Amino acid sequence: MHTHRHDEWRHEHVFGQDRVRLGERRALLVTVLTAVTMVVEIAAGLAFGSMALLADGLHMTTHTVALGIAVVAYMYTRRYAADPRYTFGTGKVNVLAGFTSAVILALFAAGMAFESVHRVISPVTIQFAPAIVVALIGLAVNGASVLILAAPNQDHRHAHDHQHGHQHGHAHGGSDHNLRGAYLHVLADCLTSVLAIGALVMAKTVGWIWLDPAVGIVGAVLIACWAWGLMRETAQVLLDRQAPERVSDAVRDAIEASGEDHVTDLHVWSIGPDVYSASVALVSHDPKPPAHYKGLIPDDARVVHATLEVHRCDDGDGAAC
Repeated sequence: MHTHRHDEWRHEHVFGQDRVRLGERRALLVTVLTAVTMVVEIAAGLAFGSMALLADGLHMTTHTVALGIAVVAYMYTRRYAADPRYTFGTGKVNVLAGFTSAVILALFAAGMAFESVHRVISPVTIQFAPAIVVALIGLAVNGASVLILAAPNQDHRHAHDHQHGHQHGHAHGGSDHNLRGAYLHVLADCLTSVLAIGALVMAKTVGWIWLDPAVGIVGAVLIACWAWGLMRETAQVLLDRQAPERVSDAVRDAIEASGEDHVTDLHVWSIGPDVYSASVALVSHDPKPPAHYKGLIPDDARVVHATLEVHRCDDGDGAAC
Protein backbone atom coordinates (compact mmCIF):
# COMPACT_ATOMS: atom_id res chain seq x y z
CA MET A 1 0.00 0.00 0.00
CA HIS A 2 1.46 3.33 -1.02
CA THR A 3 0.74 6.71 0.49
CA HIS A 4 0.91 9.57 -1.99
CA ARG A 5 1.53 13.03 -0.64
CA HIS A 6 0.80 16.08 -2.76
CA ASP A 7 2.29 18.76 -0.54
CA GLU A 8 3.05 20.92 -3.56
CA TRP A 9 -0.70 21.36 -4.08
CA ARG A 10 -1.52 22.21 -0.49
CA HIS A 11 -1.80 25.75 0.73
CA GLU A 12 -2.57 27.59 3.94
CA HIS A 13 -5.75 29.55 4.55
CA VAL A 14 -4.20 32.33 6.64
CA PHE A 15 -4.95 35.28 4.34
CA GLY A 16 -2.87 37.68 6.45
CA GLN A 17 -4.83 37.06 9.66
CA ASP A 18 -1.58 36.20 11.45
CA ARG A 19 -0.39 39.80 11.27
CA VAL A 20 -0.92 42.46 13.90
CA ARG A 21 -3.66 44.77 12.67
CA LEU A 22 -3.63 48.48 13.39
CA GLY A 23 -7.04 48.06 15.02
CA GLU A 24 -5.49 45.73 17.62
CA ARG A 25 -3.02 48.38 18.76
CA ARG A 26 -5.76 50.99 18.97
CA ALA A 27 -8.13 48.71 20.86
CA LEU A 28 -5.38 47.78 23.33
CA LEU A 29 -4.50 51.44 23.93
CA VAL A 30 -8.13 52.41 24.52
CA THR A 31 -8.69 49.38 26.79
CA VAL A 32 -5.74 50.37 28.96
CA LEU A 33 -6.92 54.00 29.07
CA THR A 34 -10.44 52.96 30.05
CA ALA A 35 -9.23 50.46 32.64
CA VAL A 36 -6.92 53.02 34.29
CA THR A 37 -9.73 55.57 34.44
CA MET A 38 -12.05 52.92 35.89
CA VAL A 39 -9.58 52.09 38.69
CA VAL A 40 -8.92 55.76 39.48
CA GLU A 41 -12.63 56.60 39.67
CA ILE A 42 -13.46 53.60 41.86
CA ALA A 43 -10.52 54.34 44.17
CA ALA A 44 -11.42 58.05 44.38
CA GLY A 45 -15.06 57.22 44.99
CA LEU A 46 -14.16 54.96 47.90
CA ALA A 47 -11.58 57.38 49.29
CA PHE A 48 -13.73 60.52 49.10
CA GLY A 49 -17.13 58.92 49.64
CA SER A 50 -18.40 60.03 46.22
CA MET A 51 -21.16 57.75 44.97
CA ALA A 52 -21.11 59.54 41.61
CA LEU A 53 -17.46 58.68 41.02
CA LEU A 54 -17.95 55.13 42.28
CA ALA A 55 -21.00 54.57 40.08
CA ASP A 56 -19.24 55.90 36.98
CA GLY A 57 -16.20 53.75 37.73
CA LEU A 58 -18.36 50.65 37.97
CA HIS A 59 -20.17 51.71 34.80
CA MET A 60 -16.84 51.91 32.95
CA THR A 61 -16.20 48.31 33.96
CA THR A 62 -18.69 47.14 31.32
CA HIS A 63 -16.88 49.10 28.63
CA THR A 64 -13.51 47.78 29.80
CA VAL A 65 -14.84 44.24 29.45
CA ALA A 66 -16.25 44.96 25.98
CA LEU A 67 -13.00 46.53 24.81
CA GLY A 68 -11.09 43.63 26.35
CA ILE A 69 -13.14 41.23 24.23
CA ALA A 70 -12.01 43.14 21.13
CA VAL A 71 -8.34 42.84 22.13
CA VAL A 72 -8.65 39.12 22.93
CA ALA A 73 -10.36 38.53 19.57
CA TYR A 74 -7.45 40.17 17.72
CA MET A 75 -4.93 38.07 19.64
CA TYR A 76 -6.89 34.85 19.11
CA THR A 77 -7.23 35.58 15.40
CA ARG A 78 -3.47 35.95 15.04
CA ARG A 79 -2.54 32.95 17.18
CA TYR A 80 -4.82 30.48 15.41
CA ALA A 81 -4.66 31.96 11.90
CA ALA A 82 -2.90 28.87 10.53
CA ASP A 83 -4.93 26.33 12.52
CA PRO A 84 -6.24 23.79 9.95
CA ARG A 85 -9.41 23.31 12.01
CA TYR A 86 -10.62 26.68 10.68
CA THR A 87 -11.73 26.07 7.10
CA PHE A 88 -11.13 29.60 5.87
CA GLY A 89 -8.89 30.93 8.61
CA THR A 90 -9.89 32.93 11.68
CA GLY A 91 -11.23 36.03 9.96
CA LYS A 92 -14.72 35.51 11.35
CA VAL A 93 -13.46 35.68 14.93
CA ASN A 94 -13.25 39.40 14.22
CA VAL A 95 -16.88 39.42 13.14
CA LEU A 96 -17.99 37.32 16.13
CA ALA A 97 -16.34 39.82 18.48
CA GLY A 98 -18.18 42.63 16.72
CA PHE A 99 -21.49 40.79 17.17
CA THR A 100 -20.71 40.26 20.87
CA SER A 101 -19.95 43.96 21.27
CA ALA A 102 -23.28 44.78 19.63
CA VAL A 103 -25.13 42.54 22.09
CA ILE A 104 -23.36 44.14 25.07
CA LEU A 105 -24.12 47.58 23.64
CA ALA A 106 -27.80 46.65 23.30
CA LEU A 107 -27.89 45.48 26.93
CA PHE A 108 -26.24 48.74 27.97
CA ALA A 109 -28.91 50.70 26.08
CA ALA A 110 -31.67 48.65 27.71
CA GLY A 111 -30.26 49.25 31.18
CA MET A 112 -29.86 52.95 30.45
CA ALA A 113 -33.47 53.22 29.26
CA PHE A 114 -34.78 51.30 32.28
CA GLU A 115 -32.94 53.52 34.74
CA SER A 116 -34.05 56.68 32.94
CA VAL A 117 -37.72 55.64 32.95
CA HIS A 118 -37.44 54.72 36.62
CA ARG A 119 -36.09 58.20 37.40
CA VAL A 120 -38.92 59.83 35.48
CA ILE A 121 -41.40 57.93 37.62
CA SER A 122 -39.43 58.29 40.86
CA PRO A 123 -37.13 61.36 40.69
CA VAL A 124 -34.01 61.32 42.86
CA THR A 125 -32.00 64.17 44.34
CA ILE A 126 -29.09 65.06 42.08
CA GLN A 127 -25.74 66.28 43.44
CA PHE A 128 -24.95 68.53 40.51
CA ALA A 129 -21.31 69.50 41.20
CA PRO A 130 -19.82 65.98 41.54
CA ALA A 131 -22.10 64.63 38.81
CA ILE A 132 -20.90 67.25 36.33
CA VAL A 133 -17.26 66.60 37.30
CA VAL A 134 -17.70 62.87 36.65
CA ALA A 135 -19.39 63.55 33.33
CA LEU A 136 -16.50 65.83 32.29
CA ILE A 137 -13.96 63.16 33.22
CA GLY A 138 -15.89 60.58 31.23
CA LEU A 139 -16.15 62.95 28.27
CA ALA A 140 -12.39 63.60 28.26
CA VAL A 141 -11.47 59.91 28.42
CA ASN A 142 -14.04 58.75 25.90
CA GLY A 143 -13.37 61.69 23.60
CA ALA A 144 -9.69 60.71 23.47
CA SER A 145 -10.69 57.08 22.86
CA VAL A 146 -13.01 58.05 19.99
CA LEU A 147 -10.17 60.01 18.34
CA ILE A 148 -7.81 57.04 18.70
CA LEU A 149 -10.24 54.52 17.22
CA ALA A 150 -11.54 56.84 14.49
CA ALA A 151 -8.10 57.79 13.11
CA PRO A 152 -7.60 57.03 9.39
CA ASN A 153 -6.88 53.34 8.94
CA GLN A 154 -3.68 52.57 7.05
CA ASP A 155 -3.77 48.88 7.91
CA HIS A 156 -3.22 46.95 4.68
CA ARG A 157 -2.79 43.22 4.65
CA HIS A 158 -1.78 41.14 1.67
CA ALA A 159 -2.62 37.50 1.19
CA HIS A 160 -0.47 35.83 -1.45
CA ASP A 161 -0.35 32.41 -2.95
CA HIS A 162 2.01 32.35 -5.92
CA GLN A 163 1.71 28.68 -6.73
CA HIS A 164 -2.02 28.12 -6.89
CA GLY A 165 -3.41 31.20 -8.54
CA HIS A 166 -5.05 32.75 -5.46
CA GLN A 167 -5.71 36.43 -5.80
CA HIS A 168 -3.86 39.18 -4.00
CA GLY A 169 -6.17 40.28 -1.22
CA HIS A 170 -6.10 43.74 0.28
CA ALA A 171 -8.00 44.11 3.50
CA HIS A 172 -8.80 47.61 4.62
CA GLY A 173 -10.31 48.70 7.88
CA GLY A 174 -13.70 49.39 6.38
CA SER A 175 -15.25 46.11 7.50
CA ASP A 176 -13.27 45.50 10.69
CA HIS A 177 -16.35 44.73 12.78
CA ASN A 178 -14.26 44.18 15.88
CA LEU A 179 -12.80 47.69 15.69
CA ARG A 180 -16.21 49.12 14.87
CA GLY A 181 -17.72 47.45 17.93
CA ALA A 182 -15.04 48.97 20.17
CA TYR A 183 -15.56 52.36 18.52
CA LEU A 184 -19.32 52.27 19.10
CA HIS A 185 -18.79 51.48 22.79
CA VAL A 186 -16.62 54.53 23.42
CA LEU A 187 -18.81 56.66 21.15
CA ALA A 188 -21.87 55.62 23.15
CA ASP A 189 -20.15 56.55 26.39
CA CYS A 190 -19.02 59.85 24.87
CA LEU A 191 -22.59 60.63 23.77
CA THR A 192 -23.87 59.73 27.24
CA SER A 193 -21.39 62.16 28.82
CA VAL A 194 -22.35 65.00 26.45
CA LEU A 195 -26.07 64.49 27.05
CA ALA A 196 -25.53 64.20 30.80
CA ILE A 197 -23.53 67.43 30.98
CA GLY A 198 -26.16 69.35 29.01
CA ALA A 199 -29.01 67.93 31.07
CA LEU A 200 -27.26 68.54 34.40
CA VAL A 201 -26.40 72.13 33.53
CA MET A 202 -30.00 72.84 32.45
CA ALA A 203 -31.40 71.09 35.53
CA LYS A 204 -29.15 73.11 37.83
CA THR A 205 -29.72 76.50 36.19
CA VAL A 206 -33.36 76.26 35.05
CA GLY A 207 -34.62 73.59 37.40
CA TRP A 208 -35.65 71.10 34.72
CA ILE A 209 -34.93 67.97 36.73
CA TRP A 210 -36.92 65.87 34.28
CA LEU A 211 -34.43 66.69 31.52
CA ASP A 212 -31.76 64.40 33.00
CA PRO A 213 -33.73 61.13 32.62
CA ALA A 214 -35.33 62.38 29.38
CA VAL A 215 -31.99 62.71 27.59
CA GLY A 216 -31.09 59.31 29.03
CA ILE A 217 -34.01 57.79 27.15
CA VAL A 218 -33.05 59.60 23.94
CA GLY A 219 -29.46 58.40 24.29
CA ALA A 220 -30.59 54.83 24.94
CA VAL A 221 -32.69 54.81 21.76
CA LEU A 222 -29.79 56.12 19.66
CA ILE A 223 -27.33 53.60 21.14
CA ALA A 224 -29.85 50.79 20.55
CA CYS A 225 -30.02 51.80 16.87
CA TRP A 226 -26.21 51.63 16.61
CA ALA A 227 -26.21 48.22 18.30
CA TRP A 228 -28.92 46.89 15.98
CA GLY A 229 -27.06 48.08 12.88
CA LEU A 230 -23.83 46.38 13.96
CA MET A 231 -25.67 43.25 15.08
CA ARG A 232 -27.48 42.92 11.74
CA GLU A 233 -24.33 43.51 9.70
CA THR A 234 -22.20 41.03 11.64
CA ALA A 235 -24.97 38.41 11.72
CA GLN A 236 -25.15 38.50 7.92
CA VAL A 237 -21.44 37.77 7.68
CA LEU A 238 -21.61 35.00 10.29
CA LEU A 239 -24.45 33.37 8.33
CA ASP A 240 -22.43 33.51 5.07
CA ARG A 241 -24.76 35.91 3.33
CA GLN A 242 -23.81 36.63 -0.27
CA ALA A 243 -21.13 39.31 -0.66
CA PRO A 244 -22.05 42.76 -2.04
CA GLU A 245 -23.16 42.71 -5.68
CA ARG A 246 -20.10 44.68 -6.77
CA VAL A 247 -17.88 41.76 -5.71
CA SER A 248 -20.04 39.06 -7.32
CA ASP A 249 -20.41 41.13 -10.50
CA ALA A 250 -16.65 41.67 -10.67
CA VAL A 251 -16.03 37.91 -10.51
CA ARG A 252 -18.76 37.08 -13.04
CA ASP A 253 -17.80 39.83 -15.49
CA ALA A 254 -14.10 38.89 -15.37
CA ILE A 255 -14.77 35.22 -16.18
CA GLU A 256 -17.38 35.94 -18.88
CA ALA A 257 -15.41 38.78 -20.51
CA SER A 258 -14.23 36.62 -23.41
CA GLY A 259 -17.78 35.61 -24.31
CA GLU A 260 -16.76 31.94 -24.51
CA ASP A 261 -17.24 31.05 -20.85
CA HIS A 262 -20.51 31.26 -18.94
CA VAL A 263 -20.94 31.23 -15.17
CA THR A 264 -23.81 28.94 -14.17
CA ASP A 265 -23.51 29.13 -10.40
CA LEU A 266 -21.71 31.70 -8.28
CA HIS A 267 -21.37 32.12 -4.52
CA VAL A 268 -19.18 34.78 -2.93
CA TRP A 269 -19.09 35.33 0.81
CA SER A 270 -16.97 37.11 3.40
CA ILE A 271 -14.37 35.12 5.37
CA GLY A 272 -12.76 38.08 7.13
CA PRO A 273 -12.42 41.87 7.08
CA ASP A 274 -12.70 42.83 3.40
CA VAL A 275 -11.66 39.40 2.11
CA TYR A 276 -13.90 36.94 0.30
CA SER A 277 -14.13 33.34 -0.83
CA ALA A 278 -15.79 32.31 -4.07
CA SER A 279 -17.30 29.10 -5.42
CA VAL A 280 -17.79 29.21 -9.19
CA ALA A 281 -19.33 26.75 -11.64
CA LEU A 282 -18.98 27.52 -15.34
CA VAL A 283 -19.44 25.95 -18.77
CA SER A 284 -17.38 26.53 -21.90
CA HIS A 285 -16.96 25.08 -25.40
CA ASP A 286 -13.21 25.28 -24.86
CA PRO A 287 -12.64 24.98 -21.11
CA LYS A 288 -9.36 26.14 -19.61
CA PRO A 289 -7.64 24.92 -16.43
CA PRO A 290 -9.11 26.30 -13.18
CA ALA A 291 -5.93 28.33 -12.60
CA HIS A 292 -6.70 30.29 -15.77
CA TYR A 293 -10.08 31.43 -14.45
CA LYS A 294 -8.66 32.21 -11.00
CA GLY A 295 -6.15 34.47 -12.69
CA LEU A 296 -8.97 36.42 -14.35
CA ILE A 297 -10.51 37.51 -11.05
CA PRO A 298 -9.40 41.13 -10.46
CA ASP A 299 -7.35 42.04 -7.40
CA ASP A 300 -9.79 44.71 -6.27
CA ALA A 301 -12.50 42.07 -5.82
CA ARG A 302 -10.38 40.84 -2.86
CA VAL A 303 -11.25 37.20 -3.46
CA VAL A 304 -8.43 35.38 -1.64
CA HIS A 305 -9.82 31.85 -2.07
CA ALA A 306 -11.63 30.56 -5.13
CA THR A 307 -12.94 27.08 -5.97
CA LEU A 308 -13.94 26.45 -9.58
CA GLU A 309 -16.01 23.74 -11.24
CA VAL A 310 -15.42 23.73 -15.00
CA HIS A 311 -17.65 21.83 -17.47
CA ARG A 312 -17.32 21.36 -21.20
CA CYS A 313 -20.35 22.56 -23.10
CA ASP A 314 -21.04 20.22 -26.02
CA ASP A 315 -24.10 21.03 -28.15
CA GLY A 316 -23.91 17.58 -29.70
CA ASP A 317 -25.02 15.78 -26.55
CA GLY A 318 -27.85 18.16 -25.80
CA ALA A 319 -26.16 20.07 -23.00
CA ALA A 320 -27.52 23.55 -22.42
CA CYS A 321 -24.99 26.23 -23.26
